[in-house]
Amino acid sequence: MDTFLHQVAVVTGATRGIGKAVTLALLQQGATVAGIYHSNHQAVKQLRQESGGTNKLHLFQCDVADETQVNSFFAAVERQFSAIDILVNCAGIRRDAVLAMMKSEDWRSVIDINLTGSFLMAKQAVLLMMKKKYGRIINITSPISYLGFAGQANYAASKAGQIGMTRSLAKETAKKKITVNCVSPGFIETDFLHGLPKEQLDGYKALVPMRRFGTTAEVADAVLFLAGRNAGYITGAVLEINGGL
Repeated sequence: MDTFLHQVAVVTGATRGIGKAVTLALLQQGATVAGIYHSNHQAVKQLRQESGGTNKLHLFQCDVADETQVNSFFAAVERQFSAIDILVNCAGIRRDAVLAMMKSEDWRSVIDINLTGSFLMAKQAVLLMMKKKYGRIINITSPISYLGFAGQANYAASKAGQIGMTRSLAKETAKKKITVNCVSPGFIETDFLHGLPKEQLDGYKALVPMRRFGTTAEVADAVLFLAGRNAGYITGAVLEINGGL
C-alpha cells in the first residue's frame, strides 16, 4: 500500500519497540521516514536490515531532551525534505523507584526525555508543518498517566503531561489543519517488560481483561490511523490500546 506516499514522517525512538514498529509500518505504506535514535547502534543496524535497506529510511542520532540537538536535527530535515507531514513521539524511558527514595536525577531524566523531548520535537515540527498547512502529530503516552503505579511517579507525571500538552497544542493548531493526538498503549511486548519477574508479569496480565499483552504492530496500526488523512477531524484525543485495562 502507498497510503503515505510522498509524505515525510519523523519518528523518535525509531529503532526499538513501538517506535520501530511505527517506522516499519510507515515505510511499508510508502512514507519517507526520518528516524531518531539515541545511542544504540546495534539497534540501528537491525532496523536497516529489517527495512530491507530502503533509501526512504534516514536515521539521525539525537538526544530529544537537548534543544540544541533537536534544532540541528530539524535544520537538517528542512534542508533535505523542506517540510514534514507527520511526527510520532515514541522516545521514552523509565527510572522506577518509590517517590520518597527517588533520585532527583531520575525524576529529571524521565521528565526531560518523555515530556520535554515531546515538547521540543513538537515545537519544531509545527513550524515545518505550517509551510504545508497540514500535519499530524502523535504522542505515545500511557494509561499510567491516570492509573498511577507505585514506583512510577516520574513516569506517570511525564505521561500525564504529554496528554495536557497534546490537548493544548491541538487547540492552537486546529485552524492550520494540524491535528495533535495521543496513542496510549497499555502493557505491550517491548523491552519495558523484559527482565521483570514472572510473578510481576503474571500480575500485570491479570489486570488486563483480554488476559494478554498487546503487540507493537497493534499500536502501530493505531498510530497510522491517526497519521492518515482520513483522521482529519480527530484532534486532542487519546486513543487507548490497552486490552480493556
